[in-house]
Amino acid sequence: MTTGVSVEARNFNWLVTRFAQNTASAMGAIAVSADGLLIAMSSELERANADRLAAICSAMLGLAHGVSESHPLGSPDKIIIELEQGYLLVCTISIGCSLGVLATKQASLGTIAYEMAMFANRATEVLTPALIEELKKSVGS
Repeated sequence: MTTGVSVEARNFNWLVTRFAQNTASAMGAIAVSADGLLIAMSSELERANADRLAAICSAMLGLAHGVSESHPLGSPDKIIIELEQGYLLVCTISIGCSLGVLATKQASLGTIAYEMAMFANRATEVLTPALIEELKKSVGS
């Protein structure tokens, strides 16, 4: 990120990177705004792939909300896609924002889900509409 970016924005990006680095079997993590734009990414990811992953996470969350609107099962909590060699997990974090995590096949899904919930609790305290707008403009800079 460039100078001129607030301490809060730098700290939030640092939290996403730290989440990916300190969560066992996590390969990368992103935060996505309610409108599907990348707002933070861990340092392991390339920007183009992170943008693509943000769109995928947003679409997954939209589909899950569609299910919750048509069936009385409650709001989405975690969404998990199992792939041959790993997982993509998505959860809401704050004001419609979400966290997307790529994990290896060896991952303990329960542990990652717990860490995602803990991250969401921390993020909810700091994510404001103003910070989200700043993050949209500054991510990857």
